[in-house]
Amino acid sequence: MNGNSHRAPKRRWRRLLLVALVLLGATAAFVAQNRSGGQPPQRSETQAVAVTAAAAVRKTVPVQLTAIGTVDSYASVSIKSRISGQLVQVHFREGQEVSKGDLLFTIDPRPHEVALKEAQARLAKDKVLAEKAEIDARRYADLAGKDFVSKDKFEQFRANAAALKATLEGDRAAVENARLQLSYCYIRAPLSGRTGSLLVDEGSQIKANDDRGLVDITQIAPIYVSFSVPQKELGRIQHHMHQATLPVEAFLPGDKVHPVQGSLTFLDNRVSSDTGTIRLKATFANGDRGLWPGQFVDVVLTLTTRPDAIVVPSEAIQTGQEGLFVFIIKPDLTVESRPVAVAMTLGSETVLDSGVLPGEQVVTDGQLRLVPGSRVQIRKAESG
Repeated sequence: MNGNSHRAPKRRWRRLLLVALVLLGATAAFVAQNRSGGQPPQRSETQAVAVTAAAAVRKTVPVQLTAIGTVDSYASVSIKSRISGQLVQVHFREGQEVSKGDLLFTIDPRPHEVALKEAQARLAKDKVLAEKAEIDARRYADLAGKDFVSKDKFEQFRANAAALKATLEGDRAAVENARLQLSYCYIRAPLSGRTGSLLVDEGSQIKANDDRGLVDITQIAPIYVSFSVPQKELGRIQHHMHQATLPVEAFLPGDKVHPVQGSLTFLDNRVSSDTGTIRLKATFANGDRGLWPGQFVDVVLTLTTRPDAIVVPSEAIQTGQEGLFVFIIKPDLTVESRPVAVAMTLGSETVLDSGVLPGEQVVTDGQLRLVPGSRVQIRKAESG
């Protein structure tokens, strides 16, 4: 009896606690219903996806080939001495721009000046002797005609005059050679360009035609850019080269906005069997020395233009399981997935062969949240 009396209060407390929980749940439901205006909560509609868009446009675009090019000097020569002697003066600084004909080096000219004077003196002496022999030959010709002297004597004088005349010609040649050797003491620039490191110092003894040159000169204005394209493009390049001079643009590293303008001037006479490419060269005036030998540049060769091309921003092109496609925004602001055929890409724009009509809006950002039929909100419309 005592055990039952202790269980009875516990049961009553449990019932009271259960009733309190039920009342608390009903109160919460009542408050929520009042806050919702007395109506049960409804499922919200699907929200529109914010996207950016651009219109497909029709315009004339260039047909181009792109490649990585290397800047090459227009010409490069190693300056060597034609004579031996002591280098007495250097007339330029390392890295200086020089013009064709500028004096670069002076080799001690004194030995060659002496040799020239000796040759000139010999010429003067033999000239006097030759003139005297010519006079004697003419006089003995008159005497031989009158039989005052023998024919043998006359022939001796005539032979002597002829020999001295030949000697005179040899003396003149010796003078010219001595003058030429003297000119070799003054080494001048054979072309306009930029000098490299000086390989000898003033006071050094120079050897004629030494394997080691004195300095290198590199011509950088104009300048070449060499690049290669796949051999499949050879036919198109040849076709357009016969019609006009093809423009070439070179983009310096870090600068994609201000290309250097040049033209295609060389097409190699064979395709590389190792790489399957054909080598080309473009010539650039390079007046501002922006291109430097050894640089790598981005090259764009323009073959022709394509009128009435359909162009969309490259960001609009998506890749799916069935190929390339774009999202088209329909008038009711829903999107349609449409396959496209890409002709080529020009920087930030893509030229299409099919799939999009001029004026149609294509999604350029926000495609990851879209499926066909999705409703969109155009956040910003951009020009195509």
